[in-house]
Amino acid sequence: MAKSNEIKYLTAIKTETNRKKYCRFKKMGIRYIDYKDAEFLKKFLNEQGRLLPRRITGNSLKFQRKVAIAVKKARQMALLPTITDLLK
Repeated sequence: MAKSNEIKYLTAIKTETNRKKYCRFKKMGIRYIDYKDAEFLKKFLNEQGRLLPRRITGNSLKFQRKVAIAVKKARQMALLPTITDLLK
């Protein structure tokens, strides 16, 4: 028989707990999202240059809209590319 310390599992044991998502803008007290700060806005874009959804970023609805508007303005000013192969 197998000893208790020799038990092997078919799947990996889940050790980390899921962290609760939070709105970084509310937590840090940010009220205005600057469209000229392209490096900050890249955090909300995926590799193809598309905007990440709220369920992934954890933003509240109010600030997700502000991020979307800031990204659109930055694209209009050519600070961010509209479509790309590898952005990051």
